[in-house]
Amino acid sequence: MAVVFGVLCAGCLIYYGIIVLYSGAGTAFSGIWLVLAVCAAILALVFFLFPRIKERVPLRLEVAFLTVLAAFFAVFVFVEVSMGLSSLSFGSPPSVNYMIVLGAQVRGDSPSHSLSYRLEAAYNYASTHPNTILILSGGKGKGENVSEAAVMYEYLRARGIPEHQMLKEEQSESTYENLVYSKLLIDAREGERRKVLGRILAESGYLLPPESESSIRVGVLTSNFHVLRAKGIAKNIGFTNVISISVPSDPVLFLHFCVRECFAVLKDKFVGNM
Repeated sequence: MAVVFGVLCAGCLIYYGIIVLYSGAGTAFSGIWLVLAVCAAILALVFFLFPRIKERVPLRLEVAFLTVLAAFFAVFVFVEVSMGLSSLSFGSPPSVNYMIVLGAQVRGDSPSHSLSYRLEAAYNYASTHPNTILILSGGKGKGENVSEAAVMYEYLRARGIPEHQMLKEEQSESTYENLVYSKLLIDAREGERRKVLGRILAESGYLLPPESESSIRVGVLTSNFHVLRAKGIAKNIGFTNVISISVPSDPVLFLHFCVRECFAVLKDKFVGNM
């Protein structure tokens, strides 16, 4: 086991170097690989020294240590498998009234690799579903010159998506806020739409159906590793029958995103966001 954790330590350090060279030291949460490298080094040292001090270590402490270690890996594997299963999709995505496109890091006025993948998928979906409104969700994060929503809006507008088919949500700074603020936008727009529709129907002698009978379909478009958390939060804040579009991720950073996302899922589950 000492050799295994030693190799893991070296692997984490090498991968951190790859991340820095590929996308810069400012890559979100890239420092987690340094933390994991330190943890792996400590575990390697523990397993290396353990045979020499085994007789002096109480059996209860040994069992507790191995139980905690096994539980950590079991939880990690379970979350990663759940993320993988959630990203699976079969057939063409159905038509929805609103498609929430979740933002990702921008560099200057340009989308990052991850955001580019999402925008390409959003463009393809909007082109084939002209009646769907895109909710472009993402505020201005640390180190960003403009909001993620603004970058997404300009990118899609330049590709030919009409302005009336897009709404910007520029307040959010996390996935939870992405979906909460997007829901507020949708609720406000639907409220105005029902007022106008109700007035038109009343002039013709008809009544507007109860709001409970209105069928508003909402989708979430995001990277494959992100689908599990996005759908979990969406359902928790009141979206029903939410569909998802899973988008491929940057192949170099995919491992980083998956590891980072595991901790994000556990955090959001713990605080009750999903």
